[in-house]
Amino acid sequence: MRDAADLAFFSTLARQPSLALAAPQLGISAPAVSRRLAKLEARLGVRLLNRTTRRLSLTPEGERYLEEGERLLREIAALEASLAQGREQPRGLLRINATFGFGRRHLAPALADFARAWPEVEAVLQLSDRPLDLTAEAFDLGIRFGAPPDARVLARKLASNRRLLCAAPAYLAQAGTPRQPRDLLGHACIVIRENEAAFNNWQLSDGRQQQTIKVRGPLSANHGEIAVDWALAGLGVLLRSEWDVAGYLRSGELVRVLPDWQGSEADIHAVYPQRHHLSATVRVFIDFLAARFAAYRAQDGRSAW
Repeated sequence: MRDAADLAFFSTLARQPSLALAAPQLGISAPAVSRRLAKLEARLGVRLLNRTTRRLSLTPEGERYLEEGERLLREIAALEASLAQGREQPRGLLRINATFGFGRRHLAPALADFARAWPEVEAVLQLSDRPLDLTAEAFDLGIRFGAPPDARVLARKLASNRRLLCAAPAYLAQAGTPRQPRDLLGHACIVIRENEAAFNNWQLSDGRQQQTIKVRGPLSANHGEIAVDWALAGLGVLLRSEWDVAGYLRSGELVRVLPDWQGSEADIHAVYPQRHHLSATVRVFIDFLAARFAAYRAQDGRSAW
């Protein structure tokens, strides 16, 4: 920044016939102009201007410093203009992290539509079985379920979502229907290994009380869609996000278990590092997702997947 300021100072000074006439243009006194020029020449180790009582003239080194310096100032101005335009117009690389199931089923189609609308954006979608560290992995945006993870990121709610207990009618006909959360201890439960939390501890709430049930079962996976397939095959009780099982609940292929109870908070948020709070690309993409998922933000808190 000091170099750029010195270049701008010298560019103004070199186009004036004397230090006295340059002073008003620079907003400082003539002695201050002289002192700053001397300091600049001392830093560079060359003489930039020949001074007489009447006029200033450029030395060969001064001519080079002026010519190259003004070229650099133009490039800096062009860069800043481009960045300012980038705050208004989505463009450039956008790196997004999401989980496998939601990323494949909902985010990938949304991203395809966004890419058609904003062809100057180059999008990279990386799916994983657990959320990645956005800052450490240099992601611009992540899709997360539940409360935002920490204060290092900003978050915007995209959709309401619940974690529901469900099973196939054939399984319940054979094993019986749980009447209270502790009944799950006697059932085959299909567990999903996600994040770092204990995967077989199901946190359940009926809005008045909470219970933690340490479930057991012969099948577990780190992929939610596999777990849903097992539940559809009648292999046990599943705790799964509503966005993934709502269609099967409507068709009757799965039915709610303990319908007054649901799992821990699961609303869907877009999260992004605080450094991106002014990025047009991130901001416009989040606005795009919020509009796309607006139907799933029901006023009564119940989603409409």
